[in-house]
Amino acid sequence: MQFPDRFSDLPAYAFPRLRGLLDSYPAGNEPIAMSIGEPKHAFPEWVTGIIVDHAAEFGRYPPNEGTPELREAIAGWLKRRYGVDAASETQISTLNGTREGLYNAGMALCPETKAGAKPVVLMPNPFYQAYAVSALSAMAEPVYVNATADNGFMPDYSSVPEDVLNRTAMVYICSPSNPQGAVADRDYWTSLLALAEKYDFQVLADECYSEIYRDTPPPGAMEIAAEIGTDPERVVVFHSLSKRSNLPGLRSGFVAGGPETIRRIKQLRSFGGAPVPMPLQRVSERAWADEDHVIQNRHFYVKKFEIADRILGDVPGYMSPQAGFFLWLPVEDGEVAALKLWREAGLRVLPGLYLSRDTAQGNPGAGYIRVALVAPAPEIERGLTRLRNCLYP
Repeated sequence: MQFPDRFSDLPAYAFPRLRGLLDSYPAGNEPIAMSIGEPKHAFPEWVTGIIVDHAAEFGRYPPNEGTPELREAIAGWLKRRYGVDAASETQISTLNGTREGLYNAGMALCPETKAGAKPVVLMPNPFYQAYAVSALSAMAEPVYVNATADNGFMPDYSSVPEDVLNRTAMVYICSPSNPQGAVADRDYWTSLLALAEKYDFQVLADECYSEIYRDTPPPGAMEIAAEIGTDPERVVVFHSLSKRSNLPGLRSGFVAGGPETIRRIKQLRSFGGAPVPMPLQRVSERAWADEDHVIQNRHFYVKKFEIADRILGDVPGYMSPQAGFFLWLPVEDGEVAALKLWREAGLRVLPGLYLSRDTAQGNPGAGYIRVALVAPAPEIERGLTRLRNCLYP
């Protein structure tokens, strides 16, 4: 039997690699999990009631693109949050979590050729694995652009050689970024959109951490595109309720963009997409319309940023995150540090190497570990204190 080899270059997924690194050793203390970005704050109390009230709708096939009420709620949120007018009927589609949309974007939107050659998909390095798999599934060439301390942990796509830019069909960007917590400011978005116009590619903006920040809301891709008059088809944004509303198990997000872009995504989803069940769409309608729970959630994360700054603020190379809920901590070797933390302190963190790829300029994740600030504040304080004592005595 013959199988495709287009995925043969993919490394093992990060968390099986982590289990392989750690699980043959006993924990050196009561285990504290700080490796997975799974929100642990309570989701809104009204969620369960809405599911119960609409339980009979599990007996219906849900609309792939989302209920009209849900798409209107999303459009309303985009207007309040970014000042953007997005037509609910033609510019928004729901998703079964943003990972689905980020992956399927390649199949729905990436052309078979660009400039008469194999298309390129640019992505930050470190990166979310769905970006690379999407590019490979579309038979495109993924190109990893390092995001380092030198460029503020936001990839400099203008540094890519012109022959590669000429073949570029799509560019992924995550802001606020995972794992570094960096934010693309207005100048960054303006420059990237200008580059997209010059070389005729689409910008795929993964903004699932957009509502977890300290004090200033990060600008969004659609917001800046509307301000500077960019073609609406040039920008595609992806959002989720997983982080914003502490509902990772709801598997509910959305994609927004130009009408032709969304038409193509809806067409693909009508054949191969997994629609969100109706009762969960009803929860999503309420979640996008309510900000009180989001404000409370953000307050919890700000307190944990402050704990991290207090415990680790004087560590050489420490950068307090602008947003998101990860720390990106400098170490000599990420795998060595992760194993040491597990064996000596019972802490489970992720080596940065598992989130990035080797390039001619080196591997930007090799000298880092990613630490998730998702547990309650007292547990975060205990974990970071152990980490400080173990790695930075």
